[in-house]
Amino acid sequence: MGSRLRNIQARAAEHGRLRTGYTQGNRPMRSATWVVTSHSEEHVRTAAELWGGAPEQWTPLNSTITQWRVITKASSIEALITPGDPLNQYNEMWSKGGCQRRCDGETELLTRQPCICAARFGEDWHQQKKGVVCSTTSRLNVMLPDLSGMGMWRAETHSFYAASEWGGMVDMVLAGTDGRGFVPVTLRIEPRQVVRDGETKKFPVVVVELRGVTPRQALAGPLPTAVALDPGRSGQAVAAIEAPRPDYLALAEGALTPDDVGDVYRQAHAAGHLNDQLIADLKAIADRKKAEEAGPDEDGVYPAELVDTTQQ
Repeated sequence: MGSRLRNIQARAAEHGRLRTGYTQGNRPMRSATWVVTSHSEEHVRTAAELWGGAPEQWTPLNSTITQWRVITKASSIEALITPGDPLNQYNEMWSKGGCQRRCDGETELLTRQPCICAARFGEDWHQQKKGVVCSTTSRLNVMLPDLSGMGMWRAETHSFYAASEWGGMVDMVLAGTDGRGFVPVTLRIEPRQVVRDGETKKFPVVVVELRGVTPRQALAGPLPTAVALDPGRSGQAVAAIEAPRPDYLALAEGALTPDDVGDVYRQAHAAGHLNDQLIADLKAIADRKKAEEAGPDEDGVYPAELVDTTQQ
């Protein structure tokens, strides 16, 4: 492998954004399905073919640069969590002049003051109106394996409730993989509601779920890339990696007695690995070891005979 500049962090290019809302004129709208935006017309048209919707040109608020977007018909899309730590979370306040506050929940990082929102409104500061306090902002970088390009897509949510779920999910995955390898996930927009002060409020929350693999498989270490890309075959492929098929013939050759060969036979039978050829080979090894023995052992016991129990 070639060399890399040590003073520059290597990262994949960002192809676009995965959004849970869109603008209609100057009015922000929530969406029950994913909105895919990008500078690339090709990416957006491919997304529309996969997940429905009509591609269109679009200019974000407070911007003069035209992009492409599609309001898809899919509330769930397949993605890959990539190596490294893909999640960034801050409490942020933005204006036309840019980011005014960026807080890690304890310290406002631009001014190095204690959290301003908590100081003014207490631990339930997030229940204040938008614009009065910071927005809980979570950004998750994922790869969309069915779109062209090797770059990243940024899923972003300003949900206070999604923040803890995203952090918990990603941290558990990182604990198992140490940030190495890809992990297949589903990004799903789930409708939620809360009752507060006698009022019912409905809102979407983005849920990150494992796709095609179990927690045991995801936490056992980095998944092979082929399995992450095609988790439908993970049941067999990952199981084979977690529990490789023993070399039964080598175990039998290393056995001291025909009875030990019988133990290897029973091990293969219990694992469902027996076939006609393996049965014949194990019998041949057992017969050879039996012939090599000269009569009974020191206890007067003759070697046991290997019997094919599958035919009984």
